[in-house]
Amino acid sequence: MTKFRRAESGMTLAEHLGELRRRFLIMAVSITLFAVLAFLFYPNLLKILQDPYCSAIPNHCKFLVTNPLDGLTLRVKIAFFGGFLISSPIILWQVWRFVTPGLKARERRYVVLFVSSSLLFFATGIVLAYFSFGHAIHFLKSIGGSTLITEYNPNQYLTLFLLMMFIFGLMFLFPVVLVALELANIVKPAQLLRGWRYAVITITIASAVFTPSGDPLSMAALAVPLVIFYFLAIGVGKLLHK
Repeated sequence: MTKFRRAESGMTLAEHLGELRRRFLIMAVSITLFAVLAFLFYPNLLKILQDPYCSAIPNHCKFLVTNPLDGLTLRVKIAFFGGFLISSPIILWQVWRFVTPGLKARERRYVVLFVSSSLLFFATGIVLAYFSFGHAIHFLKSIGGSTLITEYNPNQYLTLFLLMMFIFGLMFLFPVVLVALELANIVKPAQLLRGWRYAVITITIASAVFTPSGDPLSMAALAVPLVIFYFLAIGVGKLLHK
């Protein structure tokens, strides 16, 4: 018995681990380089992230800093998020390159489609969260009453904003996962169609739970596209099984 079993791709376990390490190194370097770039363009990025705040509360959208380290923390946080976001195509490409050797030719064609669609849906979720966040800020301000003076801490604001964008982006991968499950014959399009009522209820509850701001508009902005994606995924599954 050999020390390492060879995989279907002809690579040993040690070679797979070396390949995995190389892919991780490429991803880490790309995130770091783009994070440095985002760090340099911090004023521009901060203005972009501050715009929903200013649209919700015009002429009164300055941040309140109470800790000497808040400015540095904010800049590093924005730099890391920017580096990760800009590097996402490279990250997905590296994941694809690592998985590809173990796949059959037919499966490789699907992987290209899944990587590109995942990137598209993730970016769409982020964009939708960005344009919904101004309404979320307005809702959160109004629900507290008019006697409150609104001056947000930039780190708390940014944490909520980035969390909302990340959750929207992640949730928008829902149709890609559904189609993958259909291709793997784990679920059938007919099963999904029969259970559409439960799916709508589950999506609605999940949107209410996972929307960080908790406002009705943001919940609807997340739930409605997911319901549409659910039925689109059923249609795509039927086409792929023909």
